Amino acid sequence: MHKDILVIDDNSDIRFLICKILKEQNFNVRSAANYDQATLEIKKKLPDLAIIDIKLDKTDKDGIDLLKLIVSINKLTPVIMISGHATVKVAVEAIRLGAYEFIEKPFSTEKIINYVNRGLETASLKEEKDIIENKLFHSFDLVGDSPLITKTKKIIEKLATSESRVLISGPTGSGKELVARKIHKNSPRSKESFVILNAALLKEKTYEKELFGQEIDGNISFGALERANKGTLLIDEVSEIPFETQANILRVLIDQKFKRVNGSEYINVNIRLISSTSKNLKELVEIGKFREDLFHRLNVVPIELNSLSSRTEDIPLLIEYFKEKLSELNGVPKPKIDIKNDNLYTYNWPGNVRELRNLVERVTILSANESAENINKLMNDILSSQSLIENDKTLIEKSFSSPLKEAREHFEKEYLITQLKKNHGNISKTADFIGMERSALHRKLKSLGIKGIN
Repeated sequence: MHKDILVIDDNSDIRFLICKILKEQNFNVRSAANYDQATLEIKKKLPDLAIIDIKLDKTDKDGIDLLKLIVSINKLTPVIMISGHATVKVAVEAIRLGAYEFIEKPFSTEKIINYVNRGLETASLKEEKDIIENKLFHSFDLVGDSPLITKTKKIIEKLATSESRVLISGPTGSGKELVARKIHKNSPRSKESFVILNAALLKEKTYEKELFGQEIDGNISFGALERANKGTLLIDEVSEIPFETQANILRVLIDQKFKRVNGSEYINVNIRLISSTSKNLKELVEIGKFREDLFHRLNVVPIELNSLSSRTEDIPLLIEYFKEKLSELNGVPKPKIDIKNDNLYTYNWPGNVRELRNLVERVTILSANESAENINKLMNDILSSQSLIENDKTLIEKSFSSPLKEAREHFEKEYLITQLKKNHGNISKTADFIGMERSALHRKLKSLGIKGIN
């Protein structure tokens, strides 16, 4: 398939010359004489490469504005800026803003062809790199044989020929984005864009702009809906969308069109909407924090994921899978992880599958060429330290939800148990360290129900 190149120059002779050179090289070439014509061409289709003159007559917009527009849509699109009278300052600014190269007029045929080929090759290499990283990090397989994972896989298969909206719920790190990606990959839209809007990361005033895009003084920034057109849009943590914005999303789902912020024209869209949440949307509907009509529109096909601690039978499969992927990514041997280690199954896994993946990656990097014994010790140390952190959190929560007397007892008990363990159960050493008489410590341990600790 021939690469598509957009040439933008207000000088018709130069525009014709560049187009002629590129057509002779079997490129598909489009052209525009000014900012308005260029934006129309960009709306039709983002080119594989753009050649833009910095100064454009008869308009208050110049080539730098077009450069910003293209980079805002796809920063990987190479843009070659050309000019006959630009200063070094302007050239440096263009490169800083994302231009691939800057060429001064007049230029030779050989130079323009060389820069175009290099720009396309660089973009192709970056795209390949992104695809590899995307496969390794964002498109992990859904691994597991537990009943819930098996059920989820079957639902994804059934959704392959469906356009139904899906609501994925589950705790943080349980694989909601992964399931959404699998649904998109198996659908007729798999060749189109998969766009993620993380509602939990947006500031309150930016939701409308990020969703619908914006027009300011002729400058257009495309929102998630427009970027996902013909593809799939995942709204992650949909519960965080402000109540007022929820009504506008509902209107888009009904009408399949919207206006950009400050825009006057309707934009028609055709998207597959998938939503995810770590909160209970039904409860939010009941207390009036989420629109009931929008909930029913989103919840056409519900998928519920549970915590890793409730499906520990999948841990061995997940570890083997992550070992393979992460050793490949980091260029190191697969670590010898003991999947029979009891700590793997008694640990609470508050970060779920994501936390397990991070643990395997950490061990993979830190234990290259280490023995199985050392790797096992490293894993135990990591899990033990994480358990202490979780216990500290639980202790704090208990303390703040208890009367003063009970809170003090909670703290004293945990504190004394920790000190006894440090001193291997030795009462005398513990008493010396905490500044307490041995007999008084005995009485305190008895009153708190603490028995001998080794």
